[in-house]
Amino acid sequence: MYIPALALFSVFILYPFIKGIQISFTNWDGYSQEYGWVQVDNYIRMLKDPIIGNTIKNTFIYGIGSTFFQNLVGLMYALLLNQSIRMRGLTRTIIYLPVIISPLIMGYIWYFFFQYNGGALNDIILLFAKEPINLLANDKINVWLITFVNTYQYLGIAMVIFLAGLQTIPKDYYEAAQIDGATKFSQFIHVTWPLLAPSVTINIVLNLIGGFKLFDVVVSLTGGGPGYASASLSTLMYQLYFARQDAGYAAALGNLMFVIISIISISSLYFLRRKEVSS
Repeated sequence: MYIPALALFSVFILYPFIKGIQISFTNWDGYSQEYGWVQVDNYIRMLKDPIIGNTIKNTFIYGIGSTFFQNLVGLMYALLLNQSIRMRGLTRTIIYLPVIISPLIMGYIWYFFFQYNGGALNDIILLFAKEPINLLANDKINVWLITFVNTYQYLGIAMVIFLAGLQTIPKDYYEAAQIDGATKFSQFIHVTWPLLAPSVTINIVLNLIGGFKLFDVVVSLTGGGPGYASASLSTLMYQLYFARQDAGYAAALGNLMFVIISIISISSLYFLRRKEVSS
């Protein structure tokens, strides 16, 4: 029964992964039938490349920033929508709806909001100022705008996972806490939060993986620009392969991204699982 799944895994994941490692030691351009072995030159080049440092920094902002805000806002929505309030089901649906939209389309929707000429935000600004603001070209702001858009799109997933966790907590625990005189805040700290630990683990690990490999929103909002100011590792790999025909170097960068995501996600999973046990 395992053979079909293993076959698919081997063909579409394991083989490309091994092939990518092999390509990272070559100077292949991505199209030619011929290529030469360059040993570890691509990895040495990576260490000297001035673009890589800023790209890794951006990748960490997308990964850790999106994870923080998605979990914070998702938990707040889950706590609110776990109460008996009017139009609760409709509100849950509205918050979750962005998840089903293509990330590329979502990026373009927000692009039309933030763009310099004719953007909805600048139309509002021009009512009170003389000049529009080019937010997407500002390398100190556009990274955070991308993080905001990614958070907005996927916080619905965090909300649903937290809601599922909240609904598994027995109400008897809250009744016992109320009898002991615990405030709502104390109930959250000593009852809700410890019992939500499995949901927190799932959300953090999924959000970290999704944020670190962010691609579509970056491409649609800024294209990684200006220059490479807002590029992530994923978008830089894309540009190296298709625009600069530097497949060997792109593969080396892909291996670096794999190592970063693996180390951080596995470490986070191990740490959070231990917290679940101790809780």
